[in-house]
Amino acid sequence: MFRSFSANRARMRTRASDASALNTGTLCTPPSSRMCDDLTPRCYLSLGTAPGLCTLTNSNSCARMAFKEDRMLPTLAICAMLHPALQDQRPEIQTAALTVEAAAPGKPIDPRLYGIFFEEINNAGDGGIYAELLRNRSFEDGDTPNHWKAGDGSAIRIVGRQPATRFNRRALEVRFGGRGSVANEGYWGVAVRSGCAYDLSVQARSLRGRVAVTGRIVSEKGAELAAASLGELTDQWTDLSASLRPKATDGKARLVLEFRTAGEGLVQVDHASLFPKKTFRNRKNGLRPDLAQMLADLKPAFVRFPGGCWVEGDTMATAYRWKTTIGPLFERRTQPNLWGYQSTNGLGFHEYLQMAEDIGAEPLFVINVGMAHRDHVPMDQMDEFVQDALDAIEYANGSADSKWGALRAANGHPKPFGLRLIEIGNENGGPLYAERYRLFVEAIRARHPEVQVIANVWGGYPREPQADFIDEHYYSNPEFFFDAATKYDSYDRKGPKVYVGEYAVTQGCGQGNLIAAVAEAAFMTGMERNSDVVAMASYAPLFANVNHKGWNPDLICFDGLRAYGTPSYYVQKLFAHNRGDRSLPVRVQQPPAKPIAIRGGVGVGTWHTQAEYRALKVTVGGRTVLDDPTGATLQREGSTWSLNGALRQTGNGEGTRAVAGRRDWGDLEFSLQARKVSGDEGFLILFGVTGQNDYLWLNLGGWGNSRHAVEHATSGARRVVADRRGSIETGRWYDIRVETRGPRYRCYLDGELILEGELRDTPKVFASATKDLKTGELILKLVNGALEPVRLNVDLKGLREGPLSGSVETLTSAKPTDENSLEEPRKVAPHKTPFRANGPKFERRLPAHSVTVIRIRP
Repeated sequence: MFRSFSANRARMRTRASDASALNTGTLCTPPSSRMCDDLTPRCYLSLGTAPGLCTLTNSNSCARMAFKEDRMLPTLAICAMLHPALQDQRPEIQTAALTVEAAAPGKPIDPRLYGIFFEEINNAGDGGIYAELLRNRSFEDGDTPNHWKAGDGSAIRIVGRQPATRFNRRALEVRFGGRGSVANEGYWGVAVRSGCAYDLSVQARSLRGRVAVTGRIVSEKGAELAAASLGELTDQWTDLSASLRPKATDGKARLVLEFRTAGEGLVQVDHASLFPKKTFRNRKNGLRPDLAQMLADLKPAFVRFPGGCWVEGDTMATAYRWKTTIGPLFERRTQPNLWGYQSTNGLGFHEYLQMAEDIGAEPLFVINVGMAHRDHVPMDQMDEFVQDALDAIEYANGSADSKWGALRAANGHPKPFGLRLIEIGNENGGPLYAERYRLFVEAIRARHPEVQVIANVWGGYPREPQADFIDEHYYSNPEFFFDAATKYDSYDRKGPKVYVGEYAVTQGCGQGNLIAAVAEAAFMTGMERNSDVVAMASYAPLFANVNHKGWNPDLICFDGLRAYGTPSYYVQKLFAHNRGDRSLPVRVQQPPAKPIAIRGGVGVGTWHTQAEYRALKVTVGGRTVLDDPTGATLQREGSTWSLNGALRQTGNGEGTRAVAGRRDWGDLEFSLQARKVSGDEGFLILFGVTGQNDYLWLNLGGWGNSRHAVEHATSGARRVVADRRGSIETGRWYDIRVETRGPRYRCYLDGELILEGELRDTPKVFASATKDLKTGELILKLVNGALEPVRLNVDLKGLREGPLSGSVETLTSAKPTDENSLEEPRKVAPHKTPFRANGPKFERRLPAHSVTVIRIRP
């Protein structure tokens, strides 16, 4: 998982027009507005503040009429007659064109293109797909009895277990007089279903005579839902068990252990477990069936596990070590999770491999490379970690008579799992990573040439030895992903294949909304079109318990009884189910991109560089609005700026800025002088600044002092809109000037025009075409990220003449911000209809903010 998010985890994650707006004829879009489909997509029926008052508006007129709910459509018709301009100003649907070389051989698509990524985050495992219902079941969470409460006058505390083992060191002590009890609250409740069987198991002992033990499931309101006698305790550690079958469904029940004895009682409980008898594929210590089935329904080609930052740990002391996650459940390590909770490792290395097999996916294991977020293992101590990787492969693939293969067989899986993909580290980079990566790759290829190796991309990736795949991670806003749809068009075809191991829209996405899914789909069409570059991809994160979302959004959300897929879930499902085997050439002719007027403040900044700025001057419409010889008037970000005849950046930060001006500054000229003092790059000259995360900047000497570029940032995500080769010298003063006129910009360095262009909206129509070699079907994936429908003219070149038929699945909704929820799990979900066309040239209307998949039969 992306480290910059984890480092800031504690900080994570239209209004109505007023009367004057109505009177001046601006577009009214109050929160309660309803789209008037009868008129035009830009006409809104707005509920007024007074009962029964409606406001019908467009850009030139505003009328108010009384109405009743059941007479709304007649009212709209009257409004239209009173305001014929509404009809005259109905915007034309924009037109785009798609050409597919349907007869071309195309490029092969890796059958592993679409997989999933599982990380222990958001209680994805414990309290999620791992079916255990009790929390802190072995009392190893800490020195207090977290998630357990005493009842019937009992007193409880955590004590040392005797005898103790490496990872089983604690027990719960219960003191009571004749009758006592303890209750476990589960994961925001013990969620049980009426009539289903649950296996209760307890290991405990009595230090004062025989004690009878009863297990009960009690509802949120205190009613008994099920009860069973477990037997008696003696002074020896005793395993007790019973089956409980609740008579009602309750998502917030609790499990009660009741103790009875003739006198004073003193009991120690080593562990207690409540497990549903029915698990996915009826595996012992298995998975919650509904969540596992949602994974299987995606038809993922692989499962990347177990992380993510969970692999690294905050320090090496909390890093993931697979050997501590296999074997008897209560001998496994319970460890702190950097996502804010304790993990039991009940879902351990063996269970991950079994999960992948059970959902029909290939395992992709991520091994710790001897690096954590805050420390690392010295090179002379790396042998143990390299051996861990070799032993993990042997556990998964070795014969039943090998050391680790024999342990796998003893754990219930005699046949090898077939691990063919291993990733060396997670989000690690730099020289420390490169030297450790080499140790792993050389050892793995010498012992297991059948295993393909994946390297991290983190500020670059190690070139030697060359990896089979490199893992890129992307989290940003919708605009970034729309723009990134063409990212791989210019990638080097000779390097290692790309694995996009983590990606998602994480800004402007609500709790996982439609426009986020549409933007991800646009990006995915780019992966398909560049199947000779991108071999595999997996969205992240996979799961979130709605009671503990440490990351937002997520593919599947759930509570104890219910679950739903976000719109992104359905995009992943659509693409995986309709992957195809060959990627065909396509050309998209976009509708004209809308120009964006450049307005906003100005500023300066640096990236891993120390620099000085002076003689700052801004004119707007020929009038001087800023004249600052030293930069003293700029609002400085951070504490590493200083003033001494010039504004100087003394730190080594990334994008540290100082800004000035107003949001409405347009048609401006911004001039200044700059000198590089030291560092890796050059200067950042900001203009069009409207907020902390929304601006343009002229990046002089960026990318290791190799390029000049203009970058446009929206909601923190930057895209290059113009660039050229160039560098900045140290120690000399440069004259810099930026001019804007409407959407146009011109950038000068020492009087020379180096970059110019026009700022326009990102194209919003995207497509890919693939062929299913087994069925002969042609598969089109069409994405419209615009807020209006688009008319798409399709030309399937080389396809036979005559009628076409097949199927269409469309994902869209009334608003781009629409989301699914536990209450409305399929508010945004695909609907399927027949497809028919008269021939290989046809027209298709793409709804606003939509994803469309067409399968055309041969």
